[in-house]
Amino acid sequence: MRKLFLLRHAKSSWDDPRMDDFDRPLNGRGKRDAKRMGKYMAASGIRPGLALVSAATRTRETWDLIEHRLEGVSMAIEEKLYEAGKHELLERLRLVDDHIASVLLIGHNPGIGRLAECLVEHHGDSEMLARLADKYPTGALAEIELDISHWGETEAGRGRLLAFTCPKTLEEPAL
Repeated sequence: MRKLFLLRHAKSSWDDPRMDDFDRPLNGRGKRDAKRMGKYMAASGIRPGLALVSAATRTRETWDLIEHRLEGVSMAIEEKLYEAGKHELLERLRLVDDHIASVLLIGHNPGIGRLAECLVEHHGDSEMLARLADKYPTGALAEIELDISHWGETEAGRGRLLAFTCPKTLEEPAL
């Protein structure tokens, strides 16, 4: 068994319409939501063996706001995760070293949402699955258990959705 955590970056700013999408930072709500998610992850005992982070500004800022809650997790910033679809994300996960039992992937929609749906198909709590299929909001985290021994076996239907958590359902973090 392997564990995968799929985190969509927190809410980004649209204050400067001329800014390139890749460079958009988090807005105030995004920063608060990322802190909430970091607190939730720490309280839930989520400690992935590796974090794969898109190189876009908003994903790196999301990581920066949760990283201190995950103390010591290895991280790789990867250009190819920006705008990656589910197939590219699947291919990347298949390359993870088998010594790593769990991965946190911080990326973008629609790729993250489609990957989550593809992996879990209809495996998990029906209410959580319906929320996942309806919308994958910014800052949301899907926790997926993969029925695989090696990351190279990652494919559609091999996962079970254990949790789908959105920042708006979490308490405001203490500063």
